[in-house]
Amino acid sequence: MIGWEDIYKVLAAMFPLYTALILGYGSVKWWHMFNSDHCDAINRLSCYFIMPLFTFDFTTRINPYKMNYRFLAADVISKAIILLAILLWANFTKKGNYAWSITCFSLSSLNNALVVGVPLMEAMYGPLGENIVIQSSILQFMLWIMVLLMMFEFQSAKRSLDSGASSLESATNCESTNVDDKSKQTSLLVIAKIVGLKLAKNPNSYACSLGLIWALISNRWNLEMPIIMEGSVHIMSRAGAGISMLCMGLFMAMQDRMIECSAKLVVVAMILRFIVAPVTVAIGSFVVGLRGDVLHVAIIQAALPQAIGSFVFAKEYGLHANLLSTAVIFGTLVSIPLLIAYYVVLNILL
Repeated sequence: MIGWEDIYKVLAAMFPLYTALILGYGSVKWWHMFNSDHCDAINRLSCYFIMPLFTFDFTTRINPYKMNYRFLAADVISKAIILLAILLWANFTKKGNYAWSITCFSLSSLNNALVVGVPLMEAMYGPLGENIVIQSSILQFMLWIMVLLMMFEFQSAKRSLDSGASSLESATNCESTNVDDKSKQTSLLVIAKIVGLKLAKNPNSYACSLGLIWALISNRWNLEMPIIMEGSVHIMSRAGAGISMLCMGLFMAMQDRMIECSAKLVVVAMILRFIVAPVTVAIGSFVVGLRGDVLHVAIIQAALPQAIGSFVFAKEYGLHANLLSTAVIFGTLVSIPLLIAYYVVLNILL
């Protein structure tokens, strides 16, 4: 049973995040140290240097030969359900659109497995809980962040090409009234090529894969990473969560209001994070036959607060960063009582 000492350990892991957040907010709002260009540069540094090295560093430390593949299958099924639901909503409803589909996927799929998840799951279920949540984060780094980046790049490429096509059409609108339908539609082949090139240049695309390859080799032949290489990675990777929260504080300070999104959107974000995510994982877990504590851990880890990195990507691509920042800050604050409630209910029902 989780005790007050365990809750304190979780809070001790969370408190430094808000220290970085306050420093970022104060450096703009009170001390006027940075302008918008500086903030964008810091966020880009986090996105393309610190986060990939953090991902690589973390992945190299796991043992891929001792992973729970049934849990991983349950996670894949849950995300497939989410993607299918988002696809149907975006294409067959009046309010559905691609931009919000990306944000909904981020809110329902990416959680803070390491900072909050590891100490909390260890307190609740011991080494089993810690191992499962680490495996969840590996799958998140390797698959779901890649899916998110593909969606972001597709949105960016389509928007850019559509803008260029509109400009060309407006410049030549006197010459033809009947524009060929093909000229109005952005070529999927061109978009796919642009997306592929952008992802190839993005170190987040292969950071986890390289880390997993090293983990497979090192655990198979009992190798250790050279100290020079390890130190070179550590010097940047250790700043991962801190710089991400600092960027969030900078972003908040640049807005007219601290919370720049409506209460309705915040409620929707909390529903996606704390209800939809664990429900879909529960469905996937029942499909693959998870039982006992593994089932409990699978459901609870899906209800962990929003991943900090999701804000960094949203800010970099300019898509609903205000909502993601609110989801991270508010969701992390309310997550502890919600997760304890899940823990109690699951122990009673399952």
